[in-house]
Amino acid sequence: MRLWLFDLTTRERRTMIGCFGGWVLDALDVQVYSFIIPTLLATWRISKGEAGLLGTVALLASALGGWAAGALADRLGRVRVLQIAILWYAGFTFLSGFSWNFGALFLCRAGQGIGFGGEWAAGAVLMGEAIRDRYRGRAVGLVQSGWAVGWAAAAILYTLAFATLPEGLAWRVLFWIGLAPAGLVFWLRRYVPEPDLYRAQAPRRETMAQFFAVLHPPYLARTLKISLMVMGAQASNYSVSTWLPTYLKTVRGLSAVNTGGYLLLHILGAFLGFVLGAYCADALGRKPTFAISALGSAVMIPLYLFLPLDDHMILLLGLPLGVVLYMMFSAMGPFMTEMYPTAVRGVGQGFCYSAGRAAGALFPAMIGFLADRLGLGPAIALFGFAACALMLAALAMLPETAGRALDNDPLPEPADAAPNHAD
Repeated sequence: MRLWLFDLTTRERRTMIGCFGGWVLDALDVQVYSFIIPTLLATWRISKGEAGLLGTVALLASALGGWAAGALADRLGRVRVLQIAILWYAGFTFLSGFSWNFGALFLCRAGQGIGFGGEWAAGAVLMGEAIRDRYRGRAVGLVQSGWAVGWAAAAILYTLAFATLPEGLAWRVLFWIGLAPAGLVFWLRRYVPEPDLYRAQAPRRETMAQFFAVLHPPYLARTLKISLMVMGAQASNYSVSTWLPTYLKTVRGLSAVNTGGYLLLHILGAFLGFVLGAYCADALGRKPTFAISALGSAVMIPLYLFLPLDDHMILLLGLPLGVVLYMMFSAMGPFMTEMYPTAVRGVGQGFCYSAGRAAGALFPAMIGFLADRLGLGPAIALFGFAACALMLAALAMLPETAGRALDNDPLPEPADAAPNHAD
């Protein structure tokens, strides 16, 4: 790792640092909600279905935010839109701490979702264009590991807050801490420039036309296939990450402190998965990385939920579950960056990731409603396995892109071309 990191230029390293910080703080703000679900169930006496809706509305709104941010990033610039998105989600996370009922938190979660969806769309295309072809998979994948770092920070803050503060105040403090990402914007303004590839292209389309640029031939077919694959990936992730704290606390009977500890080992697995996926994306290719992760997840999710294991074994099994569940996301950004030319790269990545996220976002809500009939563990396992199967089916229809150089030509490449531009 040291060799290739030192081989990066100052501009590449600064872009990596800025985007890594964005992913860390994005995850901190987003994952806080999963930890406070048990508190809201008890304090506001909402149902599991309503709790699932609070998770789903943020993800659905993030789809709109990602699509809009992708189109605006093609028009206004990658860095500028990234700054706006960070300020947006930080502000709405902070406001969530003042919510007084389900409706108020619902609106704040929707606003937060728009921002964090936009942050991924702008940040992923910025990273994909700023890092040279040779290191793109490793660099973008390593930045994705910031999600695990932010998730771990949320788990630590959750454990500290609920151990030291009254429960009714602790969950609000966690949301108020979500204002912290706003400080990153000042660093981005000073140290991270727009990629040369974007500045050389500088497309001058109308923004509304840019919104729909990848929903027409010759991009439409690849856009639909990528969106379907992302849907499976996101749905498998959300099925587990949204409900795992609640599962550990309500089904396994762990305390708040123990739940945080169990999740930290799972999050360590996620971090290792991001790093492993980053190297696999370059060494094995994008598609093999996706396939290994999806197959591993399809096996590990039911094993984790159904094997008659004691608490010690559940603790240990959380690590490999995190590895296989998250390594797929390291290859996601490079793969989509390489599937579109510069003029539509932002909206292409933004739409595909956002459409997949929106559809995948339905899974936490469906799990919540089905849990009252089947139980929480079987509901998670059912939807998690189905999501992995969907991802594999879509993946079979897509080409490999590893090694493809980024073009600066607004005209499309041959539809769904492989790296050598042959089907």
